[in-house]
Order: sequence, then structure tokens, then C-alpha cells
Amino acid sequence: MARDGDVDTSRARIQSYVPTYQKQEWQAHADELDMSLSEFVRSMVQAGRRGFTVDSVEDRSSTVEKSGEGEQSDADPQGQRLEDRVLSTLADGDSYEWDELVAAVTDDIEAQLDETLQELQARDEIRYSGREGGYVKK
Repeated sequence: MARDGDVDTSRARIQSYVPTYQKQEWQAHADELDMSLSEFVRSMVQAGRRGFTVDSVEDRSSTVEKSGEGEQSDADPQGQRLEDRVLSTLADGDSYEWDELVAAVTDDIEAQLDETLQELQARDEIRYSGREGGYVKK
């Protein structure tokens, strides 16, 4: 078993099923970044975990009640909450399957992340390291 201090660094297999079109999109994006699909998925999951926090509904409700203010999300500085995005997407009167709705409300975050990563790499502030398992600050 590989160890780094108190952390077990040995590898474990994770398997997930996604729609074929999503795998193809991920593979294309991974190819653009010169990464394997596994590296891409691992990097995106870690980036998502670092960039977003999910409070429980009870935590948010009690915070709103205590402050007397409307609920706002720190993860969305433009003030457009997820509920607003869902309602906006559904406003056309069409029905959406789960995957279609997920794609509709998250589409811009992937593009923003890709653009941001390219800009940071161009400014030589970050780099991708396969050996370290993802993007690292220089």
C-alpha cells in the first residue's frame, strides 16, 4: 500500500456510466488538452470539488432565516441561482430528460473552465502535470 503521511495513495478503480454523446464530448476535450480520458475525468472532478461547495438545505434555510435576506450562492457571483437557470431552460415549454437538463444548466461552466485554464497556462501561472495527477500552480 502506497502512503503519503497518513494518506493512502494507492489506486482504486472507479467505474461510471454516462451517455455515449457525453463520453464523446469528454474524449474530444481530453484530446484537445493532450490528456487521457481517465486523466480528464479525474481532473474535472477534482476541479469541481475545489471550486464548489454544497451546503445542505437545512444549513441554507437557517442562514437565510437568521440573516433575513434572500438566499444567494457564493459559487455563482453573477447572482443567477441554479433554480433560475432551470426555470429559464424549461420556459420554452419543452420537456427535458435529466441529461439534457444537466447539459443545459452546466454548459457554460465547461467552456469557462476551459478558457480559464488556457489563459492561466498562457500566463505561465499553472501547468498540467500527468505525474501529479492534474493541474498545478507554478
